[in-house]
Amino acid sequence: MRVRSLLPLLTAAALIVTGCGKRQETAGYDITGSMELKYAEQFSVDYCANGCAVAAVGDDRYLIVPEGVEVPEDTQGMTVIKQPVENIYVAATSAMDLFDGIGKLGDVTMTSTAADGWSLPAIHDAVSSGSIEFIGKYSAPDYETLVSRNCGLAVESTMIYHTPEVKEQIESFGIPVLTERSSYETHPLGRMEWMKFYGLLTGETEQAEKLFAEKTEAFESLEVPDIPEEERRTAAFFYITSNGYFSIRKPGDYVSKMIGLAGGRYIFTADDLNVDDNALSTMNIQTETFYDIAHDADILIYNSTVDGDLESISQLIGKCSVLADFKAVKNGDVWCTGQNMFQQTTGAADMICDLNSIFTDDAVSGELTYLHRLS
Repeated sequence: MRVRSLLPLLTAAALIVTGCGKRQETAGYDITGSMELKYAEQFSVDYCANGCAVAAVGDDRYLIVPEGVEVPEDTQGMTVIKQPVENIYVAATSAMDLFDGIGKLGDVTMTSTAADGWSLPAIHDAVSSGSIEFIGKYSAPDYETLVSRNCGLAVESTMIYHTPEVKEQIESFGIPVLTERSSYETHPLGRMEWMKFYGLLTGETEQAEKLFAEKTEAFESLEVPDIPEEERRTAAFFYITSNGYFSIRKPGDYVSKMIGLAGGRYIFTADDLNVDDNALSTMNIQTETFYDIAHDADILIYNSTVDGDLESISQLIGKCSVLADFKAVKNGDVWCTGQNMFQQTTGAADMICDLNSIFTDDAVSGELTYLHRLS
């Protein structure tokens, strides 16, 4: 179990550590422990003796103050989040399923994604019914609604860095802004572990810990064949764009890492491609390049989240006829994701288990959660 601490990040004025390692309180921050994290690396939490918690997310610091506890006079430039945190505005789509998973979707009352942009039934229904109100894109939210609904917290993705004036405007109303970084996690289950952070914010720490343990149990008991990587079954994960390009996940992206954790090998490598260094996790390649690299892949996995679900191999070939010559197509080893795969952040462990099934079990008995074989 890894325990990450913010102690090196706190200013010397806030904390003195004696030679024996005992932490002494100064300026109101007596750190008594830290949140245990197994996979997440993009946030950390220290607990204070006065009941507060100090969290770090990237370069940002947050002071989480429980109900009934006074805000310390010296907040050291940290963003203060007062509990109970209510009327939350979620502009980071990956966070919404985590709130739902820990039973706190009711605390979310605003979003930047319209109903037709949600593939998760509970969230789609909540936005459709108005219990979660769509208040405009993240780059142009309805500030009046944020204020009138007494928004207690705005949860943004790092896309907000492209429109810093929006973040500044929200903060000018006294609304704390949390810029979450779950998409930067290097381990696929690191994204899911952010449920612990949202559990802390909403007072559901115990539920978050319980759900995370349940979700990771099956993954941690997976039996992955102990064979050299070059001998593993290979897979290509892709979809075909409207202009005929093949959109693939970059080597090193969390999807390619899921494939590796499941016992397979992602067929695209950085040596094969001219991988750009932008922040996008996908890249488009021409049909010829896709053919040259993925023609002999053991498994093809079509990403349905962009242009819709597929049920048959003939539908796939209808998108690009050259696929008929691929090894996986001839062997009938072609799969399609469910449209909820990327929004269902709580499903990361289940997705790895699904992938493990198609890499290790030719028959794949039973129904999978996020994948189905094309007929």
